[in-house]
Amino acid sequence: MKLDYQYSDEQLEKIKNQGLIYACVCPSQVSEQILSIRSLLMYQAQCQKEVDERTINTHNLIVDASVKAHEIMEKCLHDILISEGWDLETLKMPQYLRDLIVEKLLD
Repeated sequence: MKLDYQYSDEQLEKIKNQGLIYACVCPSQVSEQILSIRSLLMYQAQCQKEVDERTINTHNLIVDASVKAHEIMEKCLHDILISEGWDLETLKMPQYLRDLIVEKLLD
């Protein structure tokens, strides 16, 4: 199983953590789902090593769906980051979002 990563686990954690710090959790939630899909795929890889022939189809279905979901969620995250104006090199949340969140907290 080959899974193409647009964002590394470390990059996803960085996005996720900024969302938690600044209480802007939408990109954080998407990052968390991508990490969760990766975890599911690692689990399935282990299952496929020890698979009973009667359940191989189950594992294959899960892997196929997870690979598709991973691709969709990574594209979604990328589109969110572009739409919100994140720095794609540093993955730093744009200042206007940080300011907006601070304004909401002060209200």
